[in-house]
Amino acid sequence: MTFYADLAYLISAFLFLAGLKQLSSPATARRGNQMAALAMLIAIAVTLVQTEILTWTWIITGVLIGSLVGATAARMVKMTAMPEMVGIFNGFGGGASALVAGAEFLNLQQAGVLPAGPGSTIMLAMLIGAVTFSGSAVAFGKLAGYITGNPVTNNFLRFLNAVLFLFIIVSGVYMVGWDPDMTIFLAFIGVALLLGILLVNAIGGADMPVAISLLNSYSGLAASMAGFILGNMVLIISGALVGASGLILTNIMCKAMNRSLANVVFGGFGTEGATADQIGAGDKTARSVDAEGAAMILGYAQSVIIVPGYGLAVAQAQHDLKKLQDLLEDRGIDVKYAVHPVAGRMPGHMNVLLAEADVPYDQLYDDEEINDQFKDTDVALIVGANDVVNPEARNPQSVIAGMPILDVDYAKNVIIMKRSLSPGFAGIDNPLFYMEKSMMFFGSAKPSMQDLVREVRELD
Repeated sequence: MTFYADLAYLISAFLFLAGLKQLSSPATARRGNQMAALAMLIAIAVTLVQTEILTWTWIITGVLIGSLVGATAARMVKMTAMPEMVGIFNGFGGGASALVAGAEFLNLQQAGVLPAGPGSTIMLAMLIGAVTFSGSAVAFGKLAGYITGNPVTNNFLRFLNAVLFLFIIVSGVYMVGWDPDMTIFLAFIGVALLLGILLVNAIGGADMPVAISLLNSYSGLAASMAGFILGNMVLIISGALVGASGLILTNIMCKAMNRSLANVVFGGFGTEGATADQIGAGDKTARSVDAEGAAMILGYAQSVIIVPGYGLAVAQAQHDLKKLQDLLEDRGIDVKYAVHPVAGRMPGHMNVLLAEADVPYDQLYDDEEINDQFKDTDVALIVGANDVVNPEARNPQSVIAGMPILDVDYAKNVIIMKRSLSPGFAGIDNPLFYMEKSMMFFGSAKPSMQDLVREVRELD
């Protein structure tokens, strides 16, 4: 039985790797997701059989309830709420690993001593799992708007974080080396949960894509630790894959904002809630345009680059945007999409949104691929984006200095679809709004896009 179990685990690990490879392209992502799901199904089934689970009542009940909740969420959760859903998944992964660590602690504590190897693994799994669980809950609250998106940090909180982390190290070493006291273990759990809250609460709204990626990595590392605790090879492998890929994605997100991970976690960047009145437009004037005027500019252009942002997701206007794309292409206009890596509220948010509207993937370009093309483009159409097109990133004194942006201000004409002149998550004004070549098309993206589609359709 052990030979066949190991063979099944090997097949499962191969499917995980192949599925991860398939996820590198939206064209094959669905198949990759299915391969990874099959790998997990094989791993779970083999584990249940190998460990001789004879009472299946709770297992089947859990599978049915989990499947029902998962299927319902997949069908009902809106695309705008997908970042919150990912945050919840990260939290569940960390929480599950923490429960495994807690159960093994109770099992070994009866002997009155924790072996150094298993004990250290238990402490790491509990720490990472608890931080992931509570941190993901805070990330969910920030993304859903239940708590402020502003970074909550100061010198006292940084000192408190250091004290809490020191307590975790000292108490963990004490329990492994001397006495696995239950009271100390419960305190260890409580401090780890508090640390997760404080760490993520110090991250601002603009940095949520990085936070989500980092928490995803944490959940994988916690799962890998749980695999070491249980002696389950496939759990170790799958957890390590998630942890490594999450760290790589986190690094990509940091590079996209020209910031280090330490600066994201401790820098307190990413405020939200500022208004146009707070930043003040002074004597600057923004030109406005209506649907008819915007349609005239777009309809008689030769090339258009569309820049999607979170406002597109909020308004759920991706299908209307696809209609606009089709109309422009019917007129012989070259249409491309410029997608910034941190546009939206989670990594790949805009890619998923546009894929839902059947926008061909080969029309999507990142900043490095398309920035050189803006200077030869007739119209840059910005739909709900702000910080990722802010020329202030080229100002060394700006809070977003050095952040790679989309060079939309180099296009011949710029149309910005936005509710108001209010700033983005970075909390700073955008000089793009007041440039002579720029026109503000005020309003919610969906009705505005519908008006624009109608006007373009009526052009001669």
